[in-house]
Amino acid sequence: MTAMATRKRRAINAPKPRTPHTLDPAAPEAEFRRWSPEEVVALQLLPYRSARSVKEKCYRRELHHHRDGGRITFTADDLRRNNAAAAVEALTA
Repeated sequence: MTAMATRKRRAINAPKPRTPHTLDPAAPEAEFRRWSPEEVVALQLLPYRSARSVKEKCYRRELHHHRDGGRITFTADDLRRNNAAAAVEALTA
C-alpha cells in the first residue's frame, strides 16, 4: 500500500482544533488566568517587544511576576502593578 492509501483522513464535518483562550486582563475571570511572557508580548499587555526582554527583566527582578514550577507567569495583578510602576504623572495640576 502506498502512503496515500494508509494516511488517515479527517472527517468532513470534524471540528477544527481550538486555539488557546485568551482573556482580557480587565475581565473578572482574568483574576485567575496566568499569562506567559510570550502571551504578554503578543497581546501587548506590557510595553516590551520581545519575550526575551520580558524574561530578562524578570530574572533581574525588575518586573512583578510569579515563578510557577520554574516558569515565569503573570497574573492580572502583576500586570496592573507593572503598568502602574511605569506610569508617568504630569508635573502640573
